[in-house]
Amino acid sequence: MKNHIGFITASEAQHESTLSCLPSAGAVKAHGAFTLIETLVAISILTLAIAGPLTTANRALVAAEISRDQLTASYLAQEGVEYVRMVRDDAYLDAYKTGGANVSSTAWTTFVSGAKPSVSIGACQGLICTLDPTNPVGSGSGKALQVCGSPCNPVPPLFIRNGVYTMQSSGVQTSFARTIQISAVSANEEKIISTVTWNFHGLHSISITDHLTPWQ
Repeated sequence: MKNHIGFITASEAQHESTLSCLPSAGAVKAHGAFTLIETLVAISILTLAIAGPLTTANRALVAAEISRDQLTASYLAQEGVEYVRMVRDDAYLDAYKTGGANVSSTAWTTFVSGAKPSVSIGACQGLICTLDPTNPVGSGSGKALQVCGSPCNPVPPLFIRNGVYTMQSSGVQTSFARTIQISAVSANEEKIISTVTWNFHGLHSISITDHLTPWQ
């Protein structure tokens, strides 16, 4: 700003210099908008950096739990087959104690016919049964092997009581359910299918198949 003579005083020159150093309104708005974009980009990068490892860790935990359940289910299915095998062996020992001309044949007939429930699978022949090893050995009412129903759906869950998987609800309920399917292949051969199912991030199933024949 000039005076009437055309010269600028020292105070006027200092004031104009100060005004020229201040940013314009447009510059302030541009600087503020650029900072907001930077913040959003930084948050996005940080989110991705955290989400990736967390997703990987979660998948690893799920895979570990599925592997654990598969191992447990495999043991439970194998137990089903071994239990039926034990009933056959008990039938042979029972016949051996009784004696006779053909112990093996007599034992096998008892095993498949159901004439003696404590050493027989007769109640489950051609059907689907459940297994509760805490009940007395054999098949039929009150025994370890009992008919599941027709159809067997849903399969009753297994419970853990004193470290044993049982059908008795006094224990802690698990996600596992087990069925034993027994069918005759021939007069001297029985097919055993032990199946364990469970639900964890989807339905899973493991089956073990075995064939039993007379002792001799």
